[in-house]
Amino acid sequence: MATVKFTAMKDGDKEDYEFLTAHEIDYAAKTGDRLLDALVQLDEGLSGYKITRLGHSLQAATRAWQDGADTDWIVSALLHDIGDIYAPYNHDEYAATILKPFVREQCTWVVEKHGDFQRLYYAHHLGGNRHARDRFAGHAYFDDCDQFCERWDQSSFDPDYETLPVEFFRPFVLEVFARKAYDPAVIRAGERVALTDPDTAKTRTGA
Repeated sequence: MATVKFTAMKDGDKEDYEFLTAHEIDYAAKTGDRLLDALVQLDEGLSGYKITRLGHSLQAATRAWQDGADTDWIVSALLHDIGDIYAPYNHDEYAATILKPFVREQCTWVVEKHGDFQRLYYAHHLGGNRHARDRFAGHAYFDDCDQFCERWDQSSFDPDYETLPVEFFRPFVLEVFARKAYDPAVIRAGERVALTDPDTAKTRTGA
């Protein structure tokens, strides 16, 4: 069986849908590889900064790794702007949607809201509201998003910063996207994990 038998979904039978499910599982297993390919496309994206969007993404992930962050945080930092390619006006929501089945709820929320939190640094220069984040005041992950932006996002436009390459982060990405989607043990709803781990950071950086 090379293709399904139907031309309208309502006409499909059990054999058709079992065949499609097997194909979908195989395709989904390669999501991490496709995302890494897409990440590289950020090198040809939005210009004007001192580094490319790929450089920014790698720098944010490098800072996360050097801070002793866990795998969920590192991959979230790496992919937080992946939506810039296809969704420039809601890139944060786009990235969060990609990550949502495979990382902690905490990380998904932070990536989804980081666009509003980043406005603190620039919106007032353009006549906008730099305090857009205030509508989330009191949320369990508010401080996490604040620190994500302060430590890893807004600071990661430095062409002189020693940034790790894409290949360094490949194992982290492949690990995350090999997980069972929406596994409660992965999503860990309501739980918080610190962005930084000083002991791990010392081990990684040799400090």
